[in-house]
Amino acid sequence: MRIIGIDPGIEKMGFAILEKQKNIIRLLDCGCIYTPSSEHLSRRLNMLSQDLKSILKEWRPSVAGVEQLFFSKNVKTALTVCHARGVILEALEDHGVEMMEFNPGTIKQAVTGDMRADKKQMQKMVDYHLGVNLKNDDTVDAIACGICLLSSYNRTHVSL
Repeated sequence: MRIIGIDPGIEKMGFAILEKQKNIIRLLDCGCIYTPSSEHLSRRLNMLSQDLKSILKEWRPSVAGVEQLFFSKNVKTALTVCHARGVILEALEDHGVEMMEFNPGTIKQAVTGDMRADKKQMQKMVDYHLGVNLKNDDTVDAIACGICLLSSYNRTHVSL
């Protein structure tokens, strides 16, 4: 089973392609899609869409785990991330990728066993699970969302 984990954002969107065979999870690709703040929002959304669609076309995941937006004190940032989430959801639908959403606490619980884990704890457990040493928080969050998806998908679907 091949999946994509996504940490939505407009400046940088984390993504991770994971594959599970038997009980082994492998990280196939990961990174961030960056859009320059000097560009207009419509251009940034188009860039995000094109890059994500390219990743989906290359890796052909069957399911996506997308982190839900948590309430932000900065309304302008929250609205911009909502625009990015819309583009992400449209790209997934366009490529026929089933989508599941997870709140940050659920993701943290699945990866660390603690709904209140901080960024360092998340990074340490992602590194432990996959034998990688990543520094980018958005990439780590996307991988964690993917791990959460694989954990949840096993419980909610009979056949993988």
